[in-house]
Amino acid sequence: MRNRRRTAFALLVGASTLLLAGCGNLGMPSPVTSQGTESRDLWRIFVWTAIVIGAIVYGLIVFVVVRYRRRRSAGEPDQRQYVVPVEIIYTAVPLVIVGVLLGLSIRTENNVTATRKDPDITVHVVGFQWQWQFSYDGTPVTITGVPGKEPVLMLPVGRTVRLDLSTPDVIHSFWVPHFIEKRDLIPRVDNAIDVNIIEAGEWAGVCSEFCGLDHTAMRFRVKAVPAAEFDSWLADGGPES
Repeated sequence: MRNRRRTAFALLVGASTLLLAGCGNLGMPSPVTSQGTESRDLWRIFVWTAIVIGAIVYGLIVFVVVRYRRRRSAGEPDQRQYVVPVEIIYTAVPLVIVGVLLGLSIRTENNVTATRKDPDITVHVVGFQWQWQFSYDGTPVTITGVPGKEPVLMLPVGRTVRLDLSTPDVIHSFWVPHFIEKRDLIPRVDNAIDVNIIEAGEWAGVCSEFCGLDHTAMRFRVKAVPAAEFDSWLADGGPES
């Protein structure tokens, strides 16, 4: 009886932990772009699928252990080598699950990596040892980081922003945790992402690829403001953030 209680308690704790893990953003930062939201939603689907499958598997294990535990009065268990309907089910169901998850992954990846032909604004992002430079296409506004002062990437809310990523020296990686996605800057390789910020705010950004002695100095901030405020800021020549 004591062992049964311990087993039941352990299962209860495990189930509660899994359910709590499925709430919120599952440990990842709250996404502030439409692309990040799609990635977060896909991750939730994967986690909940894993929770349900895990619950079924562990439930069946407990059922078998309890239902078919050895008894003195029990005879020899069923010796059939296979049960065709059961084998069909446990072969087909995983294939269907994998197929659905693969389809959702492809759809999300296509949506997240898609770039528009006519973004509302283009910002040229240059990562170099060991700072960042942000140049706003079609304007004289250029923001370059200097030692001891993080550059600020000002962006509008509700517009499609193209970030053209390049580097003149080594591989860097543009990463704003609240954007969820990140992208490498590779010498002589054109790389770009579109982001649609859905709320105003300010977030930290870093280079997430080790790029040399002062790698840790490659920090910047992203500040998202309403579109009208951004237009005024750009028309006034930028900085002062």
